[in-house]
Amino acid sequence: MVEKLFEKLSSLEQVEAIALGGSRAGENFDEKSDYDVYLYITSMIDEDVRREILTQFCDYMELGNHFWEFEDNCTLKNGVDIDILYRNLDDFENDVASVVEECNARTGYTTCMWHNLLTCKIVYDDKGRLKKAKDRFNVEYPEKLGQNIIDKNMKLLSSMLPSYDGQIKKAVERRDLVSINHRTSAFFESYFDVIFALNKLTHPGEKRLVELCKKHCALLPLNFEENINKLFSDLFCDFGNVENDVKNIVEELRKIV
Repeated sequence: MVEKLFEKLSSLEQVEAIALGGSRAGENFDEKSDYDVYLYITSMIDEDVRREILTQFCDYMELGNHFWEFEDNCTLKNGVDIDILYRNLDDFENDVASVVEECNARTGYTTCMWHNLLTCKIVYDDKGRLKKAKDRFNVEYPEKLGQNIIDKNMKLLSSMLPSYDGQIKKAVERRDLVSINHRTSAFFESYFDVIFALNKLTHPGEKRLVELCKKHCALLPLNFEENINKLFSDLFCDFGNVENDVKNIVEELRKIV
């Protein structure tokens, strides 16, 4: 079914490449796995045209969602969800180049788009431009990039006035549950960015990070999983230990930086 959908989409003049991401790009998927599809386009495809094509393959459609990237979120007739993201290849390449070649660090998830490009499976590439982009960025992890990620995100974790450890402490003292959740999430965005940078690995995204780190990272803080689990346990059960939990996580990370 999805192959025929790709054929229809690739016939549109605006589409220059189609790629699969997520589990469908590799071997660890089953018939229920969602599809993450990236359409690299030269200009936007009219919504009526997209609807006409997708109606042939989907029972449910949300067209033009733009919470993160511009995308159509649908459910195929076989019950499997499919997310179709529309990208300009030049803009995407420039974004990846800003990280890989210019070594600009971000506050969490710095190398996610680089990872997305390297691990995607190309299913259509009219002029070979997507393959050229993959080849361009199939390079050794830059030392400068890793150091910039570590420097920037370690400061966010601790030691500066705006650092997350202090923000979490204040939120706990106020018993502000929403703020605690918000600041803890930001804390771990920077924490895992540092870990992947230390291991010279591209960031795989937001899912199963503890599991993936244990599987792929040669360098991890002492009591890595245990300390994370303790923090989350105390966030729900014992606020009095949270400040010390965060401190332990940062201290163990600092020992390997």
